[in-house]
Amino acid sequence: MTATTDGSTGALPPRAPSASDATAETTEPTDSLRTAVLDDTAESARRAAARATDYLLSLQDPAGWWKGDLETNVTMDAEDLLLRQFLGIQDPRTTEAAGRHIRGEQRPDGTWATFYGGPGELSATVEAYVALRLAGDAPDAPHMARASAWIREQGGVAAARVFTRIWLALFGWWKWDDLPELPPELLYLPKWFPLNIYDFGCWARQTIVPLTIVSAKRPVRPAPFALDELHIDPRRPAPPRPLAPATSWDGLFQRLDKALHLYHKVALRKLRGAAMRAAARWIIERQENDGCWGGIQPPAVYSVIALHLLGYDLDHPVLRTGLASLDRFAVWREDGARMIEACQSPVWDTCLATIALADAGVPADHPQLVKAADWMLAEQIRRPGDWSVQRPQLPSGGWAFEFENDNYPDIDDTAEVVLALRRVQHPDPQRVGDAVQRAVRWNFGMQSRNGGWGAFDVDNTSPFPNRLPFCDFGEVIDPPSADVTAHVVEMLADVGRAHDPRTRRGIAWLLAEQEPSGAWFGRWGTNYVYGTGSVLPALAAAGIPGSHPAVRRAVRWLEQVQNEDGGWGEDQRSYQDKERWAGRGASTASQTAWALMALLAAGERESEAVRRGVRWLTGTQRDDGSWDEPYFTGTGFPWDFSINYHLYRQVFPLTALGRYLGGGPAAVGA
Repeated sequence: MTATTDGSTGALPPRAPSASDATAETTEPTDSLRTAVLDDTAESARRAAARATDYLLSLQDPAGWWKGDLETNVTMDAEDLLLRQFLGIQDPRTTEAAGRHIRGEQRPDGTWATFYGGPGELSATVEAYVALRLAGDAPDAPHMARASAWIREQGGVAAARVFTRIWLALFGWWKWDDLPELPPELLYLPKWFPLNIYDFGCWARQTIVPLTIVSAKRPVRPAPFALDELHIDPRRPAPPRPLAPATSWDGLFQRLDKALHLYHKVALRKLRGAAMRAAARWIIERQENDGCWGGIQPPAVYSVIALHLLGYDLDHPVLRTGLASLDRFAVWREDGARMIEACQSPVWDTCLATIALADAGVPADHPQLVKAADWMLAEQIRRPGDWSVQRPQLPSGGWAFEFENDNYPDIDDTAEVVLALRRVQHPDPQRVGDAVQRAVRWNFGMQSRNGGWGAFDVDNTSPFPNRLPFCDFGEVIDPPSADVTAHVVEMLADVGRAHDPRTRRGIAWLLAEQEPSGAWFGRWGTNYVYGTGSVLPALAAAGIPGSHPAVRRAVRWLEQVQNEDGGWGEDQRSYQDKERWAGRGASTASQTAWALMALLAAGERESEAVRRGVRWLTGTQRDDGSWDEPYFTGTGFPWDFSINYHLYRQVFPLTALGRYLGGGPAAVGA
């Protein structure tokens, strides 16, 4: 792998095929030769699809669901160890297993990255280093010395993100006074007021509410060791930060934070106590049946800490089930290492697997597809959640991403589950029809004013949350995105609502969002390949012809960024450096599949680009029918939080091969 100029080990962006490449490969073949090549490609695709089908069917759980590992980065593992240290519940086996995993992810230069092949990342490296200190690694060990030296070169702990410094403050390694203030009285702001908790995306508000309690309490547990080696100057670990001009937004929010620090010193005890109790009620009301919060790890961790600080002991049912839920995020490896998933994705994986198998020709009444449909039907959410704050009259009917997350169904999963259910010939079609009707009604009701759809909320577009000094990591709002909107449009077209005015508004929004290059931005997958791979099938389903100018621009872009090996890939760095990385990266199975799904939807089945892409997929398949994909092609927060969905490398290639062989998506249900 080639070293990049930023010191990472990721491959440099492959160059796009040149005109001479195209000429060399496409010099007018005879009709008979072209037919032979296409026949050979189709035969290879049939064999690959058959192997992939058998492999994917073998992965189904007896209960009917699929779930691949959801791999992120070592901050999940580090924070799990820090939580155990804070609560005093460490155990040698867990600590040793976590340390083994964290050490195994360290790069030769001593750093930790947040995605495969990416550059070293400061906050991840700080947290990993501290976790290994907790696991017993000596600061003068070679791998630790390399890490601490690199941290100092990057500015030390003072340059790390706020969340990292909060974890250090819990042990006195950082001063609470040197962190942004987050008062629990925030809960009292009405929903029409700027910076109320519903101005934040659901994942952010679930984290912020417990952190208001932590911020108010400012706990410090005795540190087991010092961390002087992580500061440029241990005597002055937090150098003052310059104030931005008062006339700028950044300057305004910096001064607001200073005012909140003053308020912390004079806050009325009764008011603050009432606010913390209100926050505790908010947290407890949103605990899921399995003990978790929102089905994701970070809010669960902070909720446990917050409630413990308010006097809930570890044997209290809320904390006992909360801690038990965190254990279910652990993936134990054969080598004894323990990886923590940030989240689990059974609903998402199951609907995508069902679509892939159906599109690959598995009979619609196949017992495993029926079992998958039964499991998905049982997971439909029939009660209101946080989304109903903005849509109080809208009946529920969505699906969440996780095993347990009734408070936060998401629009993307709901659209894809409907597409999956309609590919299955279920013995109770009325049950399926009723579930689909509820889902369609809910998705229509969750459309934002601009015509697009976000992932969890309606019109979650306030410009203020991202300005807070506290919010220096990841997205904290949930505006409409092209990929989610495309999936909803595709679903609405599938159920016969392509000409509904609301659907047409979604299509108009998508067309307006196309980049000058011809691509679409991918919010929840990496990146322009994912966005484009989502939009073109939706436009085709909605009746937009392949000759439409927007479609032709997208096709040209995909052809231009196809790698020399025939595949497609895009590095996470395209979120930061679009000019250099958009559509660029080592070929991957999932991203090649997305590009193929887009081209096939645009009517390009017999094109040279499609043939080369199919040949890349069939040529890289492993003997057992699977594909290898170490690269991260999923997105939690663009650039800040990347995901490797381990099932993506199976479901999307099978979908693409199935559509190449079958001419398109499987026939829809009645």
